[in-house]
Amino acid sequence: KWIIGEVSETLAALDSAMAELRFDAAANTIYHFVWDQFCDWYLELSKSTLQDDNTTDSLAETRAVAGWVLDQILVMLHPFMPFVTEELWSSLGDRTNYPLITAKWPEPDAAIDAEAKRQVEWLIELVSQVRSVRAELNVPPSAKLEMIASTKSPWASNLVKEFEPLILRMARISEIRPHSLGLKGAAAQVVVEDGLFILPLEGMIDITAEKARLRKALEASTKEAKSLNGRLSNPAFVEKAKPEAVEKARADHALHAAEAERLAAALARLG
Repeated sequence: KWIIGEVSETLAALDSAMAELRFDAAANTIYHFVWDQFCDWYLELSKSTLQDDNTTDSLAETRAVAGWVLDQILVMLHPFMPFVTEELWSSLGDRTNYPLITAKWPEPDAAIDAEAKRQVEWLIELVSQVRSVRAELNVPPSAKLEMIASTKSPWASNLVKEFEPLILRMARISEIRPHSLGLKGAAAQVVVEDGLFILPLEGMIDITAEKARLRKALEASTKEAKSLNGRLSNPAFVEKAKPEAVEKARADHALHAAEAERLAAALARLG
């Protein structure tokens, strides 16, 4: 339901951009759908089902939906990369006498399921935040963390249960347990719509060393951002320097400011 809704939304945005002759916006729209929604998340979410050797209704349905979405992608991409898409179209099915260039432009007769969209976006946000915590705090990729779930709403609690296998696999979590069982030692926290999720870190990383590393990096990024801000606040620099130098200073400032914000958030997670 979620991915079919994403196809409908993408097509609407694509049609609007093409009608306005905004070919750059049209290309970005289909690019981000293919890369971010289909490849990055849909295939990852569907991986366990698609790799199932047993013939089940779920497997057949998932394959049918994945195939349908891929067909819509090839049609929507065709105006931008016709030779590649035509080759893929002919190789991905028996389409004798039916070249892609003659295919009908997608008109999916499916309403966007707002609840399915909300649920999957909740899952994506949770997995993304856990992955960010792992990266920020240098948790070894092979290590599996525990997750303590503290949810105030039945909606979020039900999602934790429904999506538990996906959360365990995609976020590299060993188990999800209730907050009532308590917590010992240092931990990181993530908050996702009505839910607090705690990741115990005791024994996983050297907390003292990690805090020291983050503080040092935060100090360096903050200092650099402050220096660049001072340069950009100087009218003499902005007016007299080459435009490319000013643009580079602005880009560098934005980069260091964002990095300082990320490092501060990582420190806050450790308490």
